[in-house]
Amino acid sequence: SLMKGIHIDPNARTAQAQPGLTWAEFNRETQVHGLATTGGMNLLDRHRRVDARRRSGLADGQAGMCVDNLRSVEVVTAAGEVLTASEREHTDLFWGLRGGGGNFGIATSFEYQLHPVGEMVSGIIAHPFDSARDVLRFYREFTASLPDELTVFCGLLHAPDGSGTPIAAITLCHCGSPADAEAAVRPVKEFGSPIVDEIAPRSYEVTNTLLDDGFPKGALNYWKSSFLNELSDEAIDTLIARFSTCPSPMSALLLEHFHGSATRVGQTDTAFPHRQIGYNLLIVSEWQDAADSDANITWARETYDAMRPQMAGGRYVNYLGEEEGEDSVAAAYGPNYQRLRALKDTYDPQNLFHMNQNIPPSAR
Repeated sequence: SLMKGIHIDPNARTAQAQPGLTWAEFNRETQVHGLATTGGMNLLDRHRRVDARRRSGLADGQAGMCVDNLRSVEVVTAAGEVLTASEREHTDLFWGLRGGGGNFGIATSFEYQLHPVGEMVSGIIAHPFDSARDVLRFYREFTASLPDELTVFCGLLHAPDGSGTPIAAITLCHCGSPADAEAAVRPVKEFGSPIVDEIAPRSYEVTNTLLDDGFPKGALNYWKSSFLNELSDEAIDTLIARFSTCPSPMSALLLEHFHGSATRVGQTDTAFPHRQIGYNLLIVSEWQDAADSDANITWARETYDAMRPQMAGGRYVNYLGEEEGEDSVAAAYGPNYQRLRALKDTYDPQNLFHMNQNIPPSAR
């Protein structure tokens, strides 16, 4: 955590970053040069340390995923070797690190590709909850054809003003020119009768704080997640019905849309396999009082079970809980799982690095 060194090469558009840096610190330094790479997009993400797992942000469509912008990693293996993994050396390990997390060693330095990122158009637009069905259907239609520069998420959540009022909200970010942004987001601004419209020009750093109010320090969390086959009418109806039973005014059901550059990478090109255009459902159960834990955890699990008929086979590894087991980890890596196990046999056959979404070696 004390390793917070960072070096920016603005000409090569690269950053050499040590693993003690948080994404917030990383963004602050890269934005001095008008540069950025895809990283965390809210308080929970921005205060996590930079890493080589897939990290999602509001620029995935244009810049790709974090693992797609990783150029090299210095890593200490279980045997105590210090290796540099890249497209030129230890290429098998580099493949596994781009999605395999901490299963193969301790990363001591990351090299990232940076992109020019200046002011962008971003923000949240909210509608009354009784319009939720129309909002989700609009979201489905609108995301059917998006430019790379525009990333759009949607959710059922509670107003952050402390009232606990349920709302249906769309969060977006456009990374292109002001003229293109205005045209691209116009349908969102003109749809329905929003009660809040906070879409406006913002810096990249401020854009990545848009969801911070929903994750106060000290809150208790239990999350579940899965990709959806499609955002069908049945899925929409189930989401609305389940959100109506939510026991906490802090919880939410979120839909993350994947498209653009992030989906034009081959399924087996990196360890992270989920490259199809579509939606990831995130069930965020969040509360303050430990006495309410059982009710909130039960709500999240029952909501997940209710959505099972709409789910695709894959899971997003960063949203897996520790109790979900090897089958869920295998689902998260899909066709890449056996290759990752072979890497584990090579670099960590005794499973020294197991405090994670673990990929066990063959001889465990």
